[in-house]
Amino acid sequence: MNGMLKEGSLKDKTIIVTGGGTGLGRSMGKYLLELGANLTITSRKIEVLEQAAKELMEETGGQVFPIACDIRNYAEIENVIRETETKYGKVDGVLNNAAGNFISPTERLSHRAFDIVIDIVLRGTSNFTLAAGKNWIEKKQAGVFLNIVTTYAWTGSGYVVPSACAKAGVLAMTRSLAVEWAKYNIRSNAIAPGPFPTEGAWKRLFPGEVAEQLDPLKRIPVGRYGDHQELANLAAYLMSDYSAYINGEVVTIDGGEWLQGAGEFNGLEMITQDMWDMLEKMRAKK
Repeated sequence: MNGMLKEGSLKDKTIIVTGGGTGLGRSMGKYLLELGANLTITSRKIEVLEQAAKELMEETGGQVFPIACDIRNYAEIENVIRETETKYGKVDGVLNNAAGNFISPTERLSHRAFDIVIDIVLRGTSNFTLAAGKNWIEKKQAGVFLNIVTTYAWTGSGYVVPSACAKAGVLAMTRSLAVEWAKYNIRSNAIAPGPFPTEGAWKRLFPGEVAEQLDPLKRIPVGRYGDHQELANLAAYLMSDYSAYINGEVVTIDGGEWLQGAGEFNGLEMITQDMWDMLEKMRAKK
């Protein structure tokens, strides 16, 4: 659970993290700072960002620039990039982390609820990617995108249909631009995290009774949740020059959770040894 890369691995790099004031965005941003990066964190709530920036600078000694932005608004994104360049001189990477989700039967969602998730996850990520990519191409500057998706981006999932649609789109964009923009020295990769509990999102997705009934821990073969540092290690590596030959990849970090759910007979893990003995005897009689 310690930092993976050597000190100074991101020295003089400037990285923008969307949704960087709380949760996983904050955890990843903190490690980027510890490795020497300059950080811009953005979301809609400036008060949250300013508090996070103050704490992160105290914890790491690094430089954090908080700036409010609704990633559904392209002009506001252009302003974030412009202000970041004014402060730090350049932008080297964008970590598209901001997201939104509802757990609900789809027929219970209003069209507005569906739109909110699509707008934040897909349109917000595509907006930031287009704005940053055009900026890098115009300036003939290298850049790195890292997009946070989910394992159901390629399988789909009931009860989170807007998120599944949006994340699938983000993953398709990641792989498509990895090919199209590689000639500009721009890389695009993604991470598909499993359960990494956070104070806010975790309680919204798995409120008390739901968590008790579903018990997400039972779905994870390694028998534990992810530690934020583990995700931060992977994110920092994919944002760094150490991963210069990785392009268009999505890395799953979930303790085997999605494979556990994908296998048709994986549920047989719940069968006791006594039950297996009984089934074996039944087969022997045939």
